[in-house]
Amino acid sequence: MLKKVPSSFRDTGGFVYTLDDAIYRRILKPSYEDYYELMNSGLYKHLVKSKCLVSHDEILNTPNNNSEFITIKPEQINFISFPYEWCFSQLKDAALLTLKICMDSLNYGMILKDATAYNIQFHNGKPILIDTCSLSKYKEGQVWVAYQQFCKHFLAPLLLMSKTDIRLNLLLKIHIDGIPLNLTSKLLPVKSWFSPNILAHIHLHARSQNKYEASGECAKNKIRPISKIGMLGLLHSLRKTIESLKLKNVQTEWGNYYNFTNYSENSALHKTDALLLMIDRSKARTVLDVGSNNGHYSRMVAKTGSIVISADIDPISVEYNYLTNKNTKISNVTPIIQDIENPSSRIGWGHNERSSLQDRGPFELVMALALVHHLAISNNVPFEMVAEYFSKLGKLLIIEFIPKEDSQVIKLLSSREDIFYNYNEDKFEKSFGKYYTIINKVAIKESCRTLYLMQAKSD
Repeated sequence: MLKKVPSSFRDTGGFVYTLDDAIYRRILKPSYEDYYELMNSGLYKHLVKSKCLVSHDEILNTPNNNSEFITIKPEQINFISFPYEWCFSQLKDAALLTLKICMDSLNYGMILKDATAYNIQFHNGKPILIDTCSLSKYKEGQVWVAYQQFCKHFLAPLLLMSKTDIRLNLLLKIHIDGIPLNLTSKLLPVKSWFSPNILAHIHLHARSQNKYEASGECAKNKIRPISKIGMLGLLHSLRKTIESLKLKNVQTEWGNYYNFTNYSENSALHKTDALLLMIDRSKARTVLDVGSNNGHYSRMVAKTGSIVISADIDPISVEYNYLTNKNTKISNVTPIIQDIENPSSRIGWGHNERSSLQDRGPFELVMALALVHHLAISNNVPFEMVAEYFSKLGKLLIIEFIPKEDSQVIKLLSSREDIFYNYNEDKFEKSFGKYYTIINKVAIKESCRTLYLMQAKSD
């Protein structure tokens, strides 16, 4: 059954839909010209070859003048993530890709008319444009209509993460159409006014926007034509600005977690062996690693060939994860920022424009290593509620139980009263037993920890 994708309703030139679990795009008749220009100019071939744009197959024959639409089937993306779930370097790479596509397009007589971050996805470890219809024919003198959108979706959050606080990309959850430039201007430090590029693209841009909104003037009537050379100058300026951005030297509590565990060399090796045997037994091809920290075990699982979504609350850990995968050319791990205590929910129009983490599942396997004590003790979530939610995310579960005598739990309890009388292995197994059947249980050598493989019970 054909089902429209809720997020595509804003596209007047067509829509995206699912059919038999596959994604398709229907291009309506008014948008034929731009589509044919893309296909015939050589730009499509160039962007696909350079892995900047998803490839597609034309499902229906090229239409005649009486046809109402074209249907294409793009290369399928394993997992859809959103900009507010990306770390700094993910967003930076996505921004630079967007600018590269726009500059390359000008060489073929076209231009990127839509610069929303939601048109970029991470596929095989790299950002890629998924909106085939976001490219249109370029006319000499036209301005870049997506300039403000690019600044709101890319430049604003990157500047705030770099200059103010790394967590401010979460503002994209609130401002689904990009972070307002006037808000960005207020949140940036005073010294940012002395940077010519930030001054032009953010501060003066925001002032100009505020001016037209306050006066009621039509900004469109005030826009001056810009030459192709001027357009390239604008794009180069944006690229230079973004390339120069770096994160401050920040640390979080769990950023170096694996340097401070209480595992001996033997217990670490035993845990790895037990984990890989469970992965092999599960036959899972899609894995959600919840509380993945820096992605150590995500990468280990990825070596088996599984597609891994590596989720953690700590933006520095996710940053490390992404850069490590990028540098080692690991293509089947997608790191995302995700607070499992407050996972990504449905947002946007009708609470249905951007899907929740659960909606993007189910995953064949959920992996929760060294996590349950944080949920149960740090956040007071009962075992049974943890089990219930995990069972909705995936059929299979690999989970590690860490008892009170473990040093990490002792550390958690050192600053608070121990009111967790039911925090023990017996209660853990009984609570999870309401939703799962225990398939395998392994006590990790030279530790007090236990690794479980479970299968969710049928409804």
